[in-house]
Amino acid sequence: MTEVTEVNKLTELESLFKQLNLNAIKYQHPPLHTCQDADELNLNRAGVRIKNLFLRDNYGKRHFLLLVPADYQVDLKALSKQQQLSRLGFASSQRLAKYLGVKPGCVSALAVFNDTEQVVTVWVESSLWQAEQFQCHPFFNDQTWVLNKADLERFFEYTGHAPQVIDVPCL
Repeated sequence: MTEVTEVNKLTELESLFKQLNLNAIKYQHPPLHTCQDADELNLNRAGVRIKNLFLRDNYGKRHFLLLVPADYQVDLKALSKQQQLSRLGFASSQRLAKYLGVKPGCVSALAVFNDTEQVVTVWVESSLWQAEQFQCHPFFNDQTWVLNKADLERFFEYTGHAPQVIDVPCL
C-alpha cells in the first residue's frame, strides 16, 4: 500500500468517525513499533494499552486480529488448542498488508476498517474487554486514538467485525 493510499484511508476513517458520531482523543507521538517503544518514551495517554497480534492458522486460510493487554505473553500453542485450530502463527507482512492494509507496527482494532470482505476474525482478551477506553493506532504508528468502549463497539458493528471475547492463555 502506498503512502498516498494510506493517507486516503486515514481520511476515510476520519470521515467515518464523523458520520457515526464516534469520538476519539487523539495523540501525536514518535512512531511506536511495539509496546516496549511506548514504555521507553514513557508516554502518558488515556485508555488501556493494547498488544495487537495478527495471526493466521497453519494453512493460511483463516486470519485473526488478537487484542490483549500490553503486558500479555500469549501462549499460541495453547490458544490454537483452545480454539480448535491448526497451529496459529504470526501472519507475514504481506498478509498484513493484504487483509488489514497496514504495515508491521501499525496494527490496531481500527485496521479492520480495511477488511471490507470481513475475512479477519477479531478476538479480544476478556480482561481487556472490561476497560472503558482503548488505545488504537489509526493506520499509522505515530498517532494514537483513544476510543470509549461504546464507540469501539459501534465501529466494530459498522465494519461487520463483532469481536469474540475469549480467555487468552498466557505463558
